[in-house]
Parts: sequence; structure tokens; C-alpha cells
Amino acid sequence: MTIATLTSKGQITVPKDIRQHFNLQAGDRLEFVWVGEELRVRPASRKVDEVFGKYKKAKQKPVTVEEMNAAIVERFTKDAS
Repeated sequence: MTIATLTSKGQITVPKDIRQHFNLQAGDRLEFVWVGEELRVRPASRKVDEVFGKYKKAKQKPVTVEEMNAAIVERFTKDAS
């Protein structure tokens, strides 16, 4: 468990291991959420480049928009049969 201390000005320093794990940088915004009697802190937003390609599979060849559209049509054609 990682612990941070609240200062007299109501500030905390996010511990280094937490910043590294969540790739937090200076200027990032954090959201505080009440869940019952629990307080949760999470990044308020993510930049597109942080999530772009997140679900890419290793050795997966890129496909064109036309190929994606054809695969969608093929899938729905099979499901309709």
C-alpha cells in the first residue's frame, strides 16, 4: 500500500510508483470519486496517443477501411443466414 500525506494547504504529492504506473505527468488532472465510504482517485482524462494502439496484437497486419467494411458486411451476412 502506498501512502501520501495531506499538507496544510490541502495538497498531496502522488508517490513516484503511482505516477510511473499510471504514466502521470505534471499538469495531468485527477478525478476524486466517492464510492460509498471509499474515496477513489483516477486520471480525469487520457490523451489519444496514450490509448492509440493499446489493443493492437503483435504481428497483426494493418487493414484498410475497405477491408474492415467488407469484414463487417461478411459478418452480418453470415449472422443473418
